[in-house]
Amino acid sequence: MKPFLIIAGPCVLEDLDTALLIAQTLKDLTSSYGFNFIFKASFDKANRTSLFSYRGPGLEKGLEMLAEIKSKVQVPITTDVHETWQVKPVSEVVDVLQIPAFLCRQTDLLLKAGETGKTVNVKKGQFLAPWDTKYIVEKVRASSPQEVWLTERGTSFGYRNLVVDFRGIPIMKEFADRVIFDATHSVQLPGAGEGKSGGERRFIPYLIRASLAVGVDGLFMEVHPEPEKALCDGPNSLPLESLDKIFKEIKALLEALTSVGDLS
Repeated sequence: MKPFLIIAGPCVLEDLDTALLIAQTLKDLTSSYGFNFIFKASFDKANRTSLFSYRGPGLEKGLEMLAEIKSKVQVPITTDVHETWQVKPVSEVVDVLQIPAFLCRQTDLLLKAGETGKTVNVKKGQFLAPWDTKYIVEKVRASSPQEVWLTERGTSFGYRNLVVDFRGIPIMKEFADRVIFDATHSVQLPGAGEGKSGGERRFIPYLIRASLAVGVDGLFMEVHPEPEKALCDGPNSLPLESLDKIFKEIKALLEALTSVGDLS
């Protein structure tokens, strides 16, 4: 059985010092609890609600920052790609390629990502049924990736709201090598913050507990030293100082669930 996986970092790269602090803190914490860790941050948020929202440092500067984080902290890295031409340069730096939720059905992007031979993690679109992720996995596997992961991040529920159907996790596990639960984007309130997304951070621990109960292989979470000052997704990001308590609970729940065994 593979160690439990934590994919975490800031929503978007802001400055190098902050990113290094987050990466080192996460590496130390995850190591102390026996979790595998992949650092995540975006070089560009191409689907921000408003034209005037901060998008990130861009591809060239962003990849330089990610490469430095990887080298200095000695951690694997993931970031998202939005267009086919980005796949090759990004794959030369990162260990896992991430496909954003809104692009999860873009055939050319999925095929290109698979061609790199890297592991590809696809965020399930807010509009997609879990059964239909089968075809996403088929597209990526057509190009011989190392593994294909699927990440649950909530489903659109009326306007400006998301809900998580936890039946989707065991369903997606039928298709993917791993299924990850995005604990922070799942509490997002899309477009609810006057040109940017809002969020309900207080519900994150409850959703983490539920996802563990249905058998996720890992958790995705966005974290920041000061979420209120984050340049992207602050309302649904976890403060760094809260992670020790959260990881302690994750560890305890995983140990309890091991004694129960597989429900399938």
